[in-house]
Amino acid sequence: MNAQEREALARRALERSRADQTEVSVTASDQALTRFTHGISNQNVASHDVTISVRAIVGNRTGVASSNDPRETSVDALVERAAALAELAPPDPLVPVLPAGAPVTEPRGCYDARTAGAEPSQRAARCKTAVDLAVAAGYWSAGYVSTAAQGLTVANSSGALASFDGTDAAINVKVTAADSTGYAEQYAAAIGDVDAAAAGARAVGKARGTAAPRSVDPGEWTVILEPAAIGELLAYLVSHFSAQNFSDGSSFFSGALDQSYFDERFSLYDDYAHPLAPSMPFDFEGQPKTRVPLVEHGIVRGIVTDSYYAKKLERPNTGHALPAPNAYGPQALNVVVAPGSRSTAELIASTARGLLISRFWYIRTVDQKRAIVTGMTRDGTFLIENGTIAGGVRNLRFNQSIVEALRGVECASDLVRTGQYSYSLVVPTVKIDRFSFTSTTEF
Repeated sequence: MNAQEREALARRALERSRADQTEVSVTASDQALTRFTHGISNQNVASHDVTISVRAIVGNRTGVASSNDPRETSVDALVERAAALAELAPPDPLVPVLPAGAPVTEPRGCYDARTAGAEPSQRAARCKTAVDLAVAAGYWSAGYVSTAAQGLTVANSSGALASFDGTDAAINVKVTAADSTGYAEQYAAAIGDVDAAAAGARAVGKARGTAAPRSVDPGEWTVILEPAAIGELLAYLVSHFSAQNFSDGSSFFSGALDQSYFDERFSLYDDYAHPLAPSMPFDFEGQPKTRVPLVEHGIVRGIVTDSYYAKKLERPNTGHALPAPNAYGPQALNVVVAPGSRSTAELIASTARGLLISRFWYIRTVDQKRAIVTGMTRDGTFLIENGTIAGGVRNLRFNQSIVEALRGVECASDLVRTGQYSYSLVVPTVKIDRFSFTSTTEF
């Protein structure tokens, strides 16, 4: 369903609404994934769906209904159901006036026709490239190649009308050797930018480099976290910059903006137009997105809002609404960490003794307010001695406040898109002075 078709469907729903205010969103998605394991591409899955969601506001009551049936009779029933739900909902004096929207400029590189039309054979060919590299090394591998295309249209009774089409592609490779593993990932808007040979070689190299791992003692270590690892930590920090978390007291800086919490070398912002992860220029209310500085040189500067929290907190609407209804409030979906001046190689060379970590896994929250999480290293943990990689080490479990870790951080000059989340992250490799490991493993 192209933008014109989605807009026609949204207008039809708006015309039939009897609510005081109405918002309609139409999402059309095509997602496909090809898996591989033990030398073969063993599964191909694909889905296509169209979802229509109607938010009806009657006075200060709100109802939301959705359907994936675009037929006219179904849309009529959907609009009526949303209005009926609104009349049964509890009143909320903070129900906002829906934003009127404004013209937006779509970033370059959001949509790639080849990715939107990718065939299973194109994904399978990239799977085979990764598999062949693992087989040649005497290892087995598993992973996937995925492609996706999604179109979104948002229209409302205040006059907002916005449409966006985007694509995504990814490869994920895990390589397993006798006593070690390796990992690599890539994310891009175009399948042509997914280099299966590079990803496969990187995963093989990590498995080879961590063979015969040694044990090291837990405790505080200097660590160098590659993009996948720091990205997995930041995924648990980003929600703190939501106006909802800030308002309800669950953010580490609730009630205390414009204070220093991090190393002055650490800056974080939300930018839908970053060239490594271009995204839609409006939110799920049709409000234009703004670039929001979240942390500037260690000082927390901003939070992201939607129409509800803009009204509640008397702040500007930054254009970060999620689809209604949701339990999360507005969210930063296009997070970027500012790069530093030294390369990853220079960060390693400057480390007398430390650990190079490829990724984390099984991360869980220990203390939401203090941003303390626990988890383990995985798929490529290396010992650094006298500025050089000295071989692999067995995995370790950590228990660490992300805020405290980032009080002693230096960012490398590289930037990489990492993923596996409902939002994008563009991050460099980082060096952290003190990172707390609580126990070791036998693998």
